[in-house]
Amino acid sequence: MEHQEHSIEDLKSVEDFALVADVFKQVGDASRVRIFWILCHFEENVSELAKICDMTAPAVSHHLRQLKQSDLVISRREGKEVYYKASPDIKAQALHEMIESVMQISCPE
Repeated sequence: MEHQEHSIEDLKSVEDFALVADVFKQVGDASRVRIFWILCHFEENVSELAKICDMTAPAVSHHLRQLKQSDLVISRREGKEVYYKASPDIKAQALHEMIESVMQISCPE
């Protein structure tokens, strides 16, 4: 194996890797991963997610706040309801693909 020379300027700083670390923090909780995966396929409100996941609405809201802070989900308001879905950005898409690869599952029809 050949050793390639890199200049210090070519190496990313720790701060550059913070984005990746933040995404991996989100997969540290199975319920949050499940909620995120559902939102990759469906747009749902807190009440519906709570029913689907057999969780309380406050617990779902807690996970949604964390996912939203990491820009993994986006929301929209319709009247009194707020609907959530996975963000269309590359970070969310990569996490979605990773979850499905690791679990050997595919998107629902």
